[in-house]
Amino acid sequence: MLNKAMIIGRLGREPELKYTQTGIPVTTLNIATDESYQDRDGNRVEKTEWHRVIVFQRQAENCAQYLSKGSLVYAEGRIQTRKWQDQQGQDRFTTEIVANTVRFLDKKGDRNSDDFAPQSSPKAKNNQEPMEDYGSPFPSEASDMDDAPF
Repeated sequence: MLNKAMIIGRLGREPELKYTQTGIPVTTLNIATDESYQDRDGNRVEKTEWHRVIVFQRQAENCAQYLSKGSLVYAEGRIQTRKWQDQQGQDRFTTEIVANTVRFLDKKGDRNSDDFAPQSSPKAKNNQEPMEDYGSPFPSEASDMDDAPF
C-alpha cells in the first residue's frame, strides 16, 4: 500500500509551534496550493486548496524558526484523518499531511535577507576583516545538502 502526499505551496499564516506533554515539538503549517484552468466559456478559473501539514521533532523547530507567512515550501509525507467529538457531541474530522520532509524553497533574495545574514564578530568590525561565508541557512539552497535530515 502507498500513502504519500507531495505538495509545493505558500504558507497562509505563521507556523504554529507547540509541544506535546512529553516535550516533543510539533509545528502546524497551513499551506495553499493553487491551479488554474479555462472553463467552457474560455474564462480563466483559479482554485486554491488548503492543506494542514504537521511536522515533528527538530524539523518542527526549524520550520517555526525559519518559515513565515508567504514562505514557499515543499512538504512530503503521509495523509492522515483524525476524528474527535466537539462540545455538542458531534463527530468532527480533519485530514492532514504528517510530513517527514519539509524543504524551504524561497531564494535568498525573495525574503528579508537581513533576518538570515551572518552576524559579524566585534573583532571583524575592529580589524575590518571580511566576514566569513557560512553558506545558506536553508538546506534547500545548499547544493551539497540535498539529503539534509531536516
